[in-house]
Amino acid sequence: ASQGRTVYVGNLPSDASVDELLSQVRFGPIESIKILPEKSCAFISFLDPTTAAAFHSDALMRKIRLHEQDLKIGWGKPSAVPAAVLQAVQTQGATRNVYLGNLDESVTEQTLRDDLCRFGPIDQVKIVRDKNIGFVHFLSIATAIKVTQTLVNEPEYAGRRVAFGKDRTAYVPKNQHQQQQHNMAAAAMGSMAASFGGFGAMGGFASPTMGGFGRTDPNAQPGNRTIYLGNIHPETTTEEICNTIRGGILQQIRYIPDKHICFVTFVDPHCALAFYQTASFQGIALHNRRLKVGWGKVSGPTSPGIAMVVQSGGSRNVYVGNIEDFDVYSEEKLRKDFGEYGEIELVNALREKQCCFINFTNIANSIKAIEGMKANPEYSHLKISFGKDR
Repeated sequence: ASQGRTVYVGNLPSDASVDELLSQVRFGPIESIKILPEKSCAFISFLDPTTAAAFHSDALMRKIRLHEQDLKIGWGKPSAVPAAVLQAVQTQGATRNVYLGNLDESVTEQTLRDDLCRFGPIDQVKIVRDKNIGFVHFLSIATAIKVTQTLVNEPEYAGRRVAFGKDRTAYVPKNQHQQQQHNMAAAAMGSMAASFGGFGAMGGFASPTMGGFGRTDPNAQPGNRTIYLGNIHPETTTEEICNTIRGGILQQIRYIPDKHICFVTFVDPHCALAFYQTASFQGIALHNRRLKVGWGKVSGPTSPGIAMVVQSGGSRNVYVGNIEDFDVYSEEKLRKDFGEYGEIELVNALREKQCCFINFTNIANSIKAIEGMKANPEYSHLKISFGKDR
């Protein structure tokens, strides 16, 4: 798929508001939003393809729902940011959010909405009473530009400051540490996407945080698939670590309990990046300890052998089916027999379905185990194949 800056959102409930949809977007700024109610879909165009890619992977990873409906996520047609918009962004810091200062006490969110909806649909209106300022988010930067140009000449807005505010989807936490993590992650996205085939150039709109990126974490490089987790409680098991990891097929997990650290390698660098993003923003805790999240040593590209296995449905999880007698094929026996091929994270027997899932900590070992066990006469009558990585 040719990946531009527009993300397609389908299966949109007819009664969902733009505000609800955009509250699910954690990356910005957004250039424009088109809603097609008759087709139950929307197109969200970001200024920058890297941000679009970040939202796309984040949305797939979190499986966004609105009104009990799972949204479909895809790509829209690639397009350039309109020249006038790009110029306003670069010279005036234009966004789709109009900032209004010195508001009268009598102005409410509703009166602002009623007055300004003549310019076009509105995503969100917020008034900060103690400062008497307001923010009105429109569905496109072009609309917001028109609003700022028009209001300065209207008597009703004389003496009020009219400017661009920050896009609410590009909100950065106040606290410095989070700010730095956010910048690192944003820069990781930028540098990764820029060097990744198919993302296209940055369209002359690079993230200002990209410059100082390399100095903070030498391992945060485009294509890195390995995440570092630190500050792990000594009682933590590999299984518990795997339970906190979402959003992609894992190639391997290297847990070093006595150092309280773990390295998790995803098959796909995009998944690693999306996981890093989410983990940095939201934090991960295990046994009431917040884990440190960083990048491990750059793992290089996935080996062609593993990539092929994954493309045809392989994972680190081995499925063993047609088990009629769990007394013979007990979890202990399975763990011992399969354990000869490498470390096992979890054995999960489903008696009522006569099957068992054996999760290795490394795909290379699950591949070997499947080959080896298929040749093992004790297991010849059982169905042995790859399961899904949970």
